[in-house]
Amino acid sequence: MLYALVLLPLLGALCAWIVPDNRWRPLVLPVIATIHSIVTAILLGNAPPPSPAGWIWLDPLGKIVLLCISLLFAVCAFYAVGYLSYRRERSNRVLCMGLLVCLSAMSMVTMTQHLGLLWVALETTTVSMAPLIYFNHNARSIEATWKYLLLCSVGIGLALLGLLFLAYSTYVAHHDATLLLGPLMFSARELNPAWLHAATIFLLVGYGTKMGLAPLHAWKPDAYGEAPGLVGALLAGGLVNCAFLAILRVYQICLASGTEIRFFQQALLGMGLISMAFAAVFMARQADFKRMLAYSSVEHVGILAIGLGLGKGALYGALFHLLNNGLTKGVLFLSSGNIHRSYSNKTTHVVKGALTRLPWSGGLFLAGFIAITGSPPFSPFISEYTIVSSAFIDGHYLVGGLFLLFLVVVFIGMALTVLPMVMGAPPANIEPTDYEDRLLTVGPPLFMMALILLLGVWPPEFLVTLLKDGSAMLGVQP
Repeated sequence: MLYALVLLPLLGALCAWIVPDNRWRPLVLPVIATIHSIVTAILLGNAPPPSPAGWIWLDPLGKIVLLCISLLFAVCAFYAVGYLSYRRERSNRVLCMGLLVCLSAMSMVTMTQHLGLLWVALETTTVSMAPLIYFNHNARSIEATWKYLLLCSVGIGLALLGLLFLAYSTYVAHHDATLLLGPLMFSARELNPAWLHAATIFLLVGYGTKMGLAPLHAWKPDAYGEAPGLVGALLAGGLVNCAFLAILRVYQICLASGTEIRFFQQALLGMGLISMAFAAVFMARQADFKRMLAYSSVEHVGILAIGLGLGKGALYGALFHLLNNGLTKGVLFLSSGNIHRSYSNKTTHVVKGALTRLPWSGGLFLAGFIAITGSPPFSPFISEYTIVSSAFIDGHYLVGGLFLLFLVVVFIGMALTVLPMVMGAPPANIEPTDYEDRLLTVGPPLFMMALILLLGVWPPEFLVTLLKDGSAMLGVQP
């Protein structure tokens, strides 16, 4: 069943290529997404043991990322049917194929224990998403696509060098060169310290670029700003989580080494705080609300890095925030896509009074803003509170204080953009469009919003257990 998670989306991509009609082709997406979600649910409850060679195993960390990816993709798949009904003037063959190939690659990231195969799967997500950013076929989207490809390819290239250094560190230590996670962790204390340190730096910079940590985030504002809303949702909630899982694998090796973990944690704390600071500065008075969401993503990958850098109790909060951020970004990007279609514009100079013009989409965008800024009772509040309280409990007062400061600045900056968008009356001179809120464009983000509220009020027991198991793999005693 593990291989079904990879092969079924590829089969769906083939079907999307064969189906000739623009109207029927998007239906492949929810069909494959539904089957993928069912298989995921079964595997979360009863995952098979590691493969004989040790390359494939869905461990608790992989399960957490897989759960987020499967949920988010299923919601985006149903949304895509409604969204693409407004875009029939343009072929959706490449979009549907790219989404399904990306789902296959993201699924492989979650289950592989071989760092080389993980690298290949991550590079596949980069390549498969690039044509989707160019879906609108204009000058700004081609610029965003090239910037995304160039910077992410540089990052993934640096990660490849890091893997070579990591494999060489085993050779210098007179072990068989390997990139399998289990043997690497088993012999981590015997690896050559200099080569392991070099590998750690290159892997952090490489995967940090893919994740969008500042100052390696330059591709994000353009890519998120120009891509369709459903592509932005998968970039922010899918690809970011896959890159973070790669960093978690590096963290496991550093933890097993005993000497490298302190440096790795300090580097994560530094990059996390820089990311939150960059987001706080550039989000203030941001006129393009989709670029604002890109800087919000920079902020939240910073929060993930800080949680991982703090360790101990903050690890639970970081893993929970991985899920919360992915789902909340889905709400924001899908609802912002609806607003963009209705106004044919994505700047706050034109977009005003969205609650009046689009009560459902405007309301979801407002609720998503409240949730993503860490306000109760939504689930991001729980994960952010867990991280910041752990910082103070463990004596990291400066980190905790800066964390809270940046959260306040980000809240104010986003509010200055979001509130004028949704409140008041729409401009009198705005041209009418054919978009209106319908079940398939409003129902998916509404479902995710309800899920975010549920996770904030009553997280299910199986999820709590899964998060604790994931934390235990990162060194937290049960």
